[in-house]
Amino acid sequence: MRVWPGRPFPLGATWDGSGVNFAIYSENAERVELCLFDSPRADRESARIELPERTHTVFHGYLPDVRPGQLYGYRVYGPYDPKNGHRFNPNKIVLDPYAKAIGRDLKWHDALFGYRIGDPEEDLSFDERDSAPWAPLAMVIDDYFPWGNDTRPKHPWHKTIIYEAHVKGLTKLMPEVPEKLRGTYAALASEPVIRHLKRLGVTAVELMPVHHHVDDRHLVERGLSNYWGYNTLAYFAPDSRYSSARSPRETVRQFKNMVKTLHAAGIEVILDVVYNHTAEGNHLGPTLSFRGIDNAAYYRLVPDDRRYYMDFTGCGNTLNMQNPFVLQLIMDSLRYWVQEMHVDGFRFDLASALARELYDVDKLGSFFDIIHQDPVLSQVKLIAEPWDLGEGGYQVGNFPVLWTEWNGKYRDCVRRYWRCDPGVRPEFATRLGGSSDLYATSGRRPYASINFVTCHDGFTLEDLVSYNEKHNEANGEGNRDGAWDNLSWNCGVEGPTDDPEIVALREKQKRNFILTLFCSQGVPMLRGGDELSHTQQGNNNAYCQDNEISWLNWELDERKRRFLEFVQAAVRLRWEQPVLRRRKFLRGTVVPGVGRPDVVWLSPGGEPMSEEDWSNAEQKALGILLDGDAIDDVDERGVPIRGDTILLLCNGEPNPIRFRLPEGSGPGEWEWLLASIDPPRARRRWKPGETLAMEARSTIVLRWCSEQGRRDDSGA
Repeated sequence: MRVWPGRPFPLGATWDGSGVNFAIYSENAERVELCLFDSPRADRESARIELPERTHTVFHGYLPDVRPGQLYGYRVYGPYDPKNGHRFNPNKIVLDPYAKAIGRDLKWHDALFGYRIGDPEEDLSFDERDSAPWAPLAMVIDDYFPWGNDTRPKHPWHKTIIYEAHVKGLTKLMPEVPEKLRGTYAALASEPVIRHLKRLGVTAVELMPVHHHVDDRHLVERGLSNYWGYNTLAYFAPDSRYSSARSPRETVRQFKNMVKTLHAAGIEVILDVVYNHTAEGNHLGPTLSFRGIDNAAYYRLVPDDRRYYMDFTGCGNTLNMQNPFVLQLIMDSLRYWVQEMHVDGFRFDLASALARELYDVDKLGSFFDIIHQDPVLSQVKLIAEPWDLGEGGYQVGNFPVLWTEWNGKYRDCVRRYWRCDPGVRPEFATRLGGSSDLYATSGRRPYASINFVTCHDGFTLEDLVSYNEKHNEANGEGNRDGAWDNLSWNCGVEGPTDDPEIVALREKQKRNFILTLFCSQGVPMLRGGDELSHTQQGNNNAYCQDNEISWLNWELDERKRRFLEFVQAAVRLRWEQPVLRRRKFLRGTVVPGVGRPDVVWLSPGGEPMSEEDWSNAEQKALGILLDGDAIDDVDERGVPIRGDTILLLCNGEPNPIRFRLPEGSGPGEWEWLLASIDPPRARRRWKPGETLAMEARSTIVLRWCSEQGRRDDSGA
């Protein structure tokens, strides 16, 4: 087969209409062979071609006779010296880090390991078996797609509502989706799913990892899988597990069509990405890609014993962000998903690991500097999971401008408040107000806080109020996996119950969480399935459960249907009330031109909170008066924003209380809008100075109705 020198850029396999340029980075390799396969069933390559040129650290060659659809891998030659960080083994086919489609997934076999499994020397031994029959293979593709007039919704952050979802789990059991499409990108773009998302009122779907990943061998041997997908092998290839297409090339097109369809519905697509580690694990892991291409370049190794890996993720390894080519890999991947796949943003798993320059977390690390300077990536939504498992890795509030963060402190505080913990009320007020203690000093806004009560990692909302203890027995690890993360109150009864009183209390607690979430300043994120009252039967770490434990159940009884309607109403309330989604932090001081403060924190007596009130650890009830005329902000056109004045009453007490209603602005009454409890049958409005009965652990939202407003409503 003909081979020409080609070019060292772009990296990967690039079809130009006449042939394919292959380019691969390896700093310490001696030579590289391109291996072409005729079919996914082939046990060996049909052609082995040494890349003829090396430009600095990039091996490259151009094959004019290769076309899209070609399967390929590499054999990389160099020293096998684990003690010094080198693990080259040309007996192993390795996957192109820039593979845009996976033409064949791996099949677990001992030959995939660079060392002899069972050898007393473990990874210091050398395995000579050929991995070609079992190794994953890349496929050359043509990137063309008819995007037409695809337009990004570009919802501003303060008008963003995120729905966290798993591509398969969302639709696998959805009866309105054709069975052959369920669990796929095509299903996510189907009319029933889009209708549900629109009725729910969300503006963005945050998809759990869709980069091609590996199912860990120990899970496969137990009949399980890495269902969540946080075990990435290929950072450019959409996972074919979620495709109904017959070929890898069509998988790429199906993903693009999903994005295009969601955009047409006004819904953004945010990807959960895992650049902190790869699927190759620790020193005893397989040789699938990076390890065999240049282990010492791609991974953070222990400085005084380079046989081992620095592990800030708990997954065995950490990518080496100090290497400019590793940084380039990540940046090229991100830009590819934005420019070629049209996604709208990213949520970075264990993002603190990306900031580690040496050992300590550096929030101004190279990765963030490059992101900020990039004309493409600086314009999309960037969300950090602001922690990793290393020392000093908990960095909530410490990420730089342009970044938003999963606010773990919000989650924990809200759970503690509704558990009736003492002394939580001051922090609870701060979290409701957008967590200014975390974000204001760095010049960020309330929308830097991604607020959530539950997410994929932990209990569902249904289980949060139903279980005291995790029940992860199905994971096969003796219920030792998964952290205890309840911090809630489950009425003293563990698991499912038919007791109507207990069921009613749990439903109220769920409504408290939802109403708190959508009445808080910041960006709300709803775990997909919480609106359906989905249960994982107490499993708070269902990462390996590709079954009904994780798949959303769309068959709703009356209880679940009513809760879905409540969630829809809570989201609608947020959309209708500008004071609930401000761009600036609450000040609590008099707003010029209005003569009133934008927020007043109230005690149950209806008076502004005093220092003595705030310091009373046993008192848990709180009122938040948000003045609709004192928002102190303008819209995108520069017009001052005005809205209703809202009174949010939260009773975190384990007992009923009475809350005295404050004065509004001018003559008028307080009108009941939404609550975690049923409204009184006899009335919907109360005058200032009246007291409102509140059940234990309950939330009420009221709106101020001026007399002028009532006359306007009646047509007077």
